[in-house]
Amino acid sequence: MTKALILISHGHFSEELKKSTEMIMGPQENIHTVGLLPEEGPKEFEEKLLQTIDGLEEFVMLADLMGGTPCNVAGQLLMKGYHYDLYAGMNMPMVVGFINSCLIGESIDLKSFGAENIHRVNDLLVMSDDDDD
Repeated sequence: MTKALILISHGHFSEELKKSTEMIMGPQENIHTVGLLPEEGPKEFEEKLLQTIDGLEEFVMLADLMGGTPCNVAGQLLMKGYHYDLYAGMNMPMVVGFINSCLIGESIDLKSFGAENIHRVNDLLVMSDDDDD
């Protein structure tokens, strides 16, 4: 069984991140999304999250923002005895890294992978220009 990935966020960010990732990596049936909509509160979000994880044996959860309602609700579930890895600050490199780790059957440090793939492109372009001299 393949490990699942749950993306949680404010609004539709998690759904759109999944769609954007699928443009690169193809359809991803083991990635699930749960968004906190403006008209919802923590209780409604928790109900949706519990429905999503129901029946999943092994999964990782990525949240958009540390201290936001989606991350706080997921953290409260951990404190109630649920078991999963929860990361805040999700980005596309983390999602792609998760997919690749499943494909090759090796573990990945999602936090490091996400951070290592943040670049100021201007600096890279300057380095490239210096190499041309």
